[in-house]
Amino acid sequence: MIKTKLKQWTLMALAAALVSSYGVAGTKVNSDGTADELVWPNPRSTSFNKDRGTFPNMENLKNIRSGMSKDMLYNLIGRPQFSEGFRVREWDYLFHFNTPGQGTEGVTTCQYKILFDNQKFARTFHWKAVDPVNAACPPEIAKPTPEIPPAPQRFTLSADALFAFDKGDEANMNDRGKAELDALAAQLRAFPRLDHIRITGHTDLMGSDHYNMLLSQQRAETVRRYLAERGLPRAIMYAYGAGESQPVKQCVNHGNRTEYIACLQPNRRVEIEVNGIHAGSANGHTGLQFNSDGTMQQR
Repeated sequence: MIKTKLKQWTLMALAAALVSSYGVAGTKVNSDGTADELVWPNPRSTSFNKDRGTFPNMENLKNIRSGMSKDMLYNLIGRPQFSEGFRVREWDYLFHFNTPGQGTEGVTTCQYKILFDNQKFARTFHWKAVDPVNAACPPEIAKPTPEIPPAPQRFTLSADALFAFDKGDEANMNDRGKAELDALAAQLRAFPRLDHIRITGHTDLMGSDHYNMLLSQQRAETVRRYLAERGLPRAIMYAYGAGESQPVKQCVNHGNRTEYIACLQPNRRVEIEVNGIHAGSANGHTGLQFNSDGTMQQR
Protein backbone atom coordinates (compact mmCIF):
# COMPACT_ATOMS: atom_id res chain seq x y z
CA MET A 1 0.00 0.00 0.00
CA ILE A 2 2.78 2.41 0.98
CA LYS A 3 4.78 1.46 -2.11
CA THR A 4 1.73 2.12 -4.26
CA LYS A 5 1.25 5.56 -2.71
CA LEU A 6 4.92 6.41 -3.19
CA LYS A 7 4.71 5.31 -6.78
CA GLN A 8 1.65 7.49 -7.34
CA TRP A 9 3.34 10.53 -5.83
CA THR A 10 6.44 9.89 -7.93
CA LEU A 11 4.37 9.72 -11.11
CA MET A 12 2.46 12.88 -10.19
CA ALA A 13 5.68 14.76 -9.51
CA LEU A 14 7.15 13.57 -12.77
CA ALA A 15 4.02 14.62 -14.65
CA ALA A 16 4.06 18.06 -13.03
CA ALA A 17 7.70 18.52 -13.97
CA LEU A 18 7.02 17.55 -17.55
CA VAL A 19 4.03 19.89 -17.74
CA SER A 20 6.08 22.70 -16.24
CA SER A 21 8.80 22.27 -18.87
CA TYR A 22 6.69 21.52 -21.93
CA GLY A 23 3.11 22.50 -21.28
CA VAL A 24 0.19 20.85 -22.99
CA ALA A 25 0.71 23.21 -25.98
CA GLY A 26 4.02 21.48 -26.62
CA THR A 27 6.63 24.25 -26.37
CA LYS A 28 9.81 23.21 -24.60
CA VAL A 29 10.65 26.19 -22.39
CA ASN A 30 14.24 26.70 -21.33
CA SER A 31 15.11 27.68 -17.78
CA ASP A 32 15.66 31.31 -18.83
CA GLY A 33 12.22 31.62 -20.39
CA THR A 34 13.29 31.13 -23.99
CA ALA A 35 12.47 28.38 -26.47
CA ASP A 36 14.31 26.96 -29.44
CA GLU A 37 11.04 26.26 -31.20
CA LEU A 38 7.57 27.59 -30.54
CA VAL A 39 4.53 25.35 -30.69
CA TRP A 40 1.25 27.18 -31.06
CA PRO A 41 -2.13 25.82 -29.95
CA ASN A 42 -5.03 25.63 -32.38
CA PRO A 43 -6.70 29.07 -32.31
CA ARG A 44 -10.06 27.34 -32.09
CA SER A 45 -9.13 25.47 -28.93
CA THR A 46 -9.34 28.32 -26.44
CA SER A 47 -10.70 27.15 -23.11
CA PHE A 48 -12.35 30.44 -22.18
CA ASN A 49 -14.61 32.94 -23.91
CA LYS A 50 -16.19 30.14 -25.97
CA ASP A 51 -13.38 29.94 -28.57
CA ARG A 52 -13.75 33.63 -29.28
CA GLY A 53 -10.66 35.21 -27.76
CA THR A 54 -10.74 38.80 -26.48
CA PHE A 55 -10.08 42.38 -27.52
CA PRO A 56 -7.18 43.44 -25.26
CA ASN A 57 -6.60 46.85 -23.80
CA MET A 58 -3.79 48.28 -25.92
CA GLU A 59 -2.35 50.41 -23.12
CA ASN A 60 -2.16 47.35 -20.89
CA LEU A 61 -0.35 45.41 -23.61
CA LYS A 62 2.21 48.20 -23.90
CA ASN A 63 2.87 48.00 -20.16
CA ILE A 64 3.94 44.35 -20.25
CA ARG A 65 7.63 43.95 -19.40
CA SER A 66 10.13 41.17 -18.85
CA GLY A 67 10.30 40.14 -15.20
CA MET A 68 6.59 40.47 -14.48
CA SER A 69 4.86 37.91 -12.31
CA LYS A 70 1.81 35.96 -13.39
CA ASP A 71 -0.35 38.06 -11.08
CA MET A 72 0.84 41.24 -12.78
CA LEU A 73 0.07 39.81 -16.20
CA TYR A 74 -3.31 38.58 -15.03
CA ASN A 75 -4.21 42.10 -13.94
CA LEU A 76 -3.16 43.52 -17.31
CA ILE A 77 -4.52 41.03 -19.86
CA GLY A 78 -6.47 38.43 -17.90
CA ARG A 79 -5.96 34.71 -17.56
CA PRO A 80 -4.45 32.62 -20.37
CA GLN A 81 -7.09 31.38 -22.76
CA PHE A 82 -5.81 27.87 -23.47
CA SER A 83 -5.70 24.83 -21.15
CA GLU A 84 -1.98 24.39 -20.71
CA GLY A 85 -1.77 22.35 -17.54
CA PHE A 86 -0.62 22.81 -13.98
CA ARG A 87 2.25 25.19 -13.07
CA VAL A 88 3.03 25.86 -16.69
CA ARG A 89 5.68 28.26 -17.94
CA GLU A 90 3.77 29.12 -21.08
CA TRP A 91 0.66 31.26 -21.46
CA ASP A 92 -1.26 31.62 -24.71
CA TYR A 93 -3.89 34.14 -25.74
CA LEU A 94 -6.09 34.80 -28.75
CA PHE A 95 -6.43 38.54 -29.30
CA HIS A 96 -8.53 40.56 -31.72
CA PHE A 97 -7.78 44.13 -32.80
CA ASN A 98 -9.99 46.67 -34.50
CA THR A 99 -8.15 47.51 -37.73
CA PRO A 100 -10.46 49.35 -40.13
CA GLY A 101 -9.69 48.39 -43.71
CA GLN A 102 -7.63 45.36 -42.67
CA GLY A 103 -8.36 41.78 -41.61
CA THR A 104 -11.82 40.26 -41.67
CA GLU A 105 -14.51 42.90 -41.47
CA GLY A 106 -11.98 45.33 -40.00
CA VAL A 107 -10.67 42.93 -37.34
CA THR A 108 -7.17 41.42 -37.15
CA THR A 109 -6.66 38.30 -35.02
CA CYS A 110 -3.33 37.31 -33.45
CA GLN A 111 -2.03 34.71 -31.03
CA TYR A 112 0.13 35.89 -28.16
CA LYS A 113 2.50 33.68 -26.19
CA ILE A 114 4.34 34.45 -22.95
CA LEU A 115 7.17 32.23 -21.75
CA PHE A 116 8.35 32.20 -18.13
CA ASP A 117 11.70 31.32 -16.59
CA ASN A 118 12.03 28.63 -13.97
CA GLN A 119 11.21 31.21 -11.28
CA LYS A 120 7.86 31.87 -13.01
CA PHE A 121 8.74 35.36 -14.21
CA ALA A 122 7.80 36.39 -17.74
CA ARG A 123 10.84 36.60 -19.97
CA THR A 124 9.95 36.34 -23.67
CA PHE A 125 6.89 37.36 -25.66
CA HIS A 126 5.82 36.10 -29.06
CA TRP A 127 3.18 36.87 -31.67
CA LYS A 128 1.64 34.85 -34.50
CA ALA A 129 -0.80 36.09 -37.11
CA VAL A 130 -4.09 34.17 -37.42
CA ASP A 131 -6.38 36.28 -39.59
CA PRO A 132 -5.09 37.38 -41.96
CA VAL A 133 -2.16 34.98 -41.91
CA ASN A 134 0.23 37.66 -43.15
CA ALA A 135 -0.94 40.32 -40.71
CA ALA A 136 1.48 42.36 -38.62
CA CYS A 137 1.04 41.33 -35.00
CA PRO A 138 0.39 43.26 -32.95
CA PRO A 139 -1.09 45.59 -35.55
CA GLU A 140 -0.27 49.25 -35.62
CA ILE A 141 -3.35 50.92 -34.22
CA ALA A 142 -3.89 54.40 -35.60
CA LYS A 143 -3.96 56.91 -32.79
CA PRO A 144 -6.33 59.84 -32.83
CA THR A 145 -4.65 62.92 -34.19
CA PRO A 146 -3.72 65.01 -31.16
CA GLU A 147 -5.09 68.49 -30.98
CA ILE A 148 -2.37 70.91 -31.97
CA PRO A 149 -2.65 73.99 -29.83
CA PRO A 150 -2.80 77.19 -31.86
CA ALA A 151 0.33 79.25 -32.07
CA PRO A 152 0.29 82.13 -29.61
CA GLN A 153 -0.72 85.48 -31.05
CA ARG A 154 1.70 88.35 -30.49
CA PHE A 155 0.70 91.99 -30.55
CA THR A 156 3.21 94.80 -30.35
CA LEU A 157 2.07 98.22 -29.17
CA SER A 158 4.35 101.23 -29.33
CA ALA A 159 5.09 102.56 -25.87
CA ASP A 160 5.14 106.02 -27.45
CA ALA A 161 1.53 105.48 -28.55
CA LEU A 162 0.54 104.11 -25.15
CA PHE A 163 2.33 106.48 -22.76
CA ALA A 164 3.81 109.90 -22.53
CA PHE A 165 7.58 109.78 -22.98
CA ASP A 166 9.38 108.21 -20.03
CA LYS A 167 6.10 107.45 -18.26
CA GLY A 168 4.37 104.19 -17.42
CA ASP A 169 1.31 104.84 -15.26
CA GLU A 170 -2.34 104.98 -16.37
CA ALA A 171 -2.57 108.71 -15.68
CA ASN A 172 -0.02 109.24 -18.44
CA MET A 173 -1.62 106.93 -21.01
CA ASN A 174 -2.40 108.48 -24.37
CA ASP A 175 -5.90 108.41 -25.86
CA ARG A 176 -4.56 106.60 -28.90
CA GLY A 177 -3.05 103.86 -26.76
CA LYS A 178 -6.25 103.45 -24.77
CA ALA A 179 -8.26 103.10 -27.97
CA GLU A 180 -5.97 100.37 -29.22
CA LEU A 181 -6.14 98.50 -25.92
CA ASP A 182 -9.94 98.83 -25.98
CA ALA A 183 -10.00 97.27 -29.45
CA LEU A 184 -7.68 94.46 -28.37
CA ALA A 185 -9.75 93.75 -25.24
CA ALA A 186 -12.91 93.49 -27.34
CA GLN A 187 -11.23 91.01 -29.67
CA LEU A 188 -9.92 88.87 -26.82
CA ARG A 189 -13.27 88.80 -25.02
CA ALA A 190 -14.64 87.03 -28.10
CA PHE A 191 -12.30 84.09 -27.54
CA PRO A 192 -14.30 81.05 -26.34
CA ARG A 193 -11.12 80.00 -24.55
CA LEU A 194 -8.33 82.16 -23.21
CA ASP A 195 -5.49 80.22 -21.61
CA HIS A 196 -2.69 82.67 -20.98
CA ILE A 197 -1.80 86.29 -21.69
CA ARG A 198 1.79 87.41 -21.26
CA ILE A 199 2.46 91.15 -21.23
CA THR A 200 6.08 92.28 -21.54
CA GLY A 201 7.27 95.86 -21.35
CA HIS A 202 10.43 97.00 -23.17
CA THR A 203 12.46 100.20 -23.15
CA ASP A 204 15.29 101.66 -25.19
CA LEU A 205 18.82 101.81 -23.81
CA MET A 206 18.65 105.39 -22.61
CA GLY A 207 18.84 105.48 -18.83
CA SER A 208 20.29 102.95 -16.39
CA ASP A 209 19.53 99.24 -16.54
CA HIS A 210 17.76 99.41 -13.18
CA TYR A 211 15.60 102.38 -14.17
CA ASN A 212 14.64 100.81 -17.49
CA MET A 213 13.70 97.55 -15.82
CA LEU A 214 11.39 99.35 -13.40
CA LEU A 215 9.84 101.44 -16.19
CA SER A 216 9.18 98.41 -18.41
CA GLN A 217 7.62 96.51 -15.49
CA GLN A 218 5.40 99.47 -14.64
CA ARG A 219 4.16 99.73 -18.23
CA ALA A 220 3.38 96.01 -18.37
CA GLU A 221 1.50 96.18 -15.05
CA THR A 222 -0.47 99.21 -16.26
CA VAL A 223 -1.53 97.41 -19.45
CA ARG A 224 -2.50 94.31 -17.44
CA ARG A 225 -4.61 96.38 -15.08
CA TYR A 226 -6.23 98.26 -17.98
CA LEU A 227 -7.20 95.04 -19.80
CA ALA A 228 -8.56 93.52 -16.59
CA GLU A 229 -10.79 96.57 -16.10
CA ARG A 230 -12.20 95.84 -19.56
CA GLY A 231 -13.31 92.33 -18.78
CA LEU A 232 -10.28 90.11 -19.34
CA PRO A 233 -9.53 87.64 -16.52
CA ARG A 234 -6.77 89.04 -14.35
CA ALA A 235 -5.73 85.57 -13.17
CA ILE A 236 -4.45 84.48 -16.60
CA MET A 237 -2.54 87.70 -17.33
CA TYR A 238 1.11 88.00 -16.33
CA ALA A 239 3.17 91.18 -16.53
CA TYR A 240 6.94 91.22 -17.02
CA GLY A 241 9.55 93.89 -17.48
CA ALA A 242 12.44 93.22 -19.87
CA GLY A 243 14.03 96.66 -19.69
CA GLU A 244 16.43 97.33 -22.55
CA SER A 245 17.55 93.68 -22.85
CA GLN A 246 15.63 92.77 -26.02
CA PRO A 247 16.04 95.54 -28.59
CA VAL A 248 14.57 95.08 -32.06
CA LYS A 249 16.57 97.90 -33.62
CA GLN A 250 20.15 99.06 -33.22
CA CYS A 251 20.93 102.77 -33.62
CA VAL A 252 24.09 104.84 -33.80
CA ASN A 253 24.15 108.10 -31.84
CA HIS A 254 25.53 110.80 -34.10
CA GLY A 255 25.09 113.48 -31.46
CA ASN A 256 21.57 114.51 -32.37
CA ARG A 257 19.48 113.48 -29.34
CA THR A 258 16.12 113.96 -31.07
CA GLU A 259 17.11 111.80 -34.02
CA TYR A 260 18.61 109.18 -31.70
CA ILE A 261 15.41 108.95 -29.62
CA ALA A 262 13.33 108.67 -32.81
CA CYS A 263 15.57 105.90 -34.14
CA LEU A 264 15.17 103.93 -30.91
CA GLN A 265 11.36 104.17 -30.99
CA PRO A 266 10.67 100.51 -32.03
CA ASN A 267 12.48 99.34 -28.89
CA ARG A 268 10.04 101.22 -26.67
CA ARG A 269 7.11 98.82 -26.83
CA VAL A 270 4.72 96.54 -25.01
CA GLU A 271 4.32 93.02 -26.38
CA ILE A 272 1.20 91.00 -25.63
CA GLU A 273 1.30 87.24 -26.26
CA VAL A 274 -2.08 85.50 -26.24
CA ASN A 275 -2.69 81.77 -25.99
CA GLY A 276 -6.23 80.68 -26.70
CA ILE A 277 -8.78 79.73 -29.34
CA HIS A 278 -10.81 82.24 -31.29
CA ALA A 279 -14.24 81.20 -32.52
CA GLY A 280 -13.72 82.74 -35.94
CA SER A 281 -10.49 80.93 -36.78
CA ALA A 282 -9.29 77.33 -36.55
CA ASN A 283 -5.78 78.36 -35.65
CA GLY A 284 -6.63 80.87 -32.96
CA HIS A 285 -5.80 84.06 -34.87
CA THR A 286 -7.78 87.08 -33.81
CA GLY A 287 -7.55 88.84 -37.14
CA LEU A 288 -6.22 91.94 -35.35
CA GLN A 289 -2.57 93.00 -35.49
CA PHE A 290 -0.64 96.10 -34.59
CA ASN A 291 2.19 97.76 -36.44
CA SER A 292 5.31 98.68 -34.51
CA ASP A 293 4.17 102.29 -34.28
CA GLY A 294 1.01 101.25 -32.46
CA THR A 295 -1.45 101.47 -35.36
CA MET A 296 -3.83 98.57 -35.82
CA GLN A 297 -3.67 96.37 -38.87
CA GLN A 298 -6.60 94.21 -39.94
CA ARG A 299 -5.59 90.81 -41.32
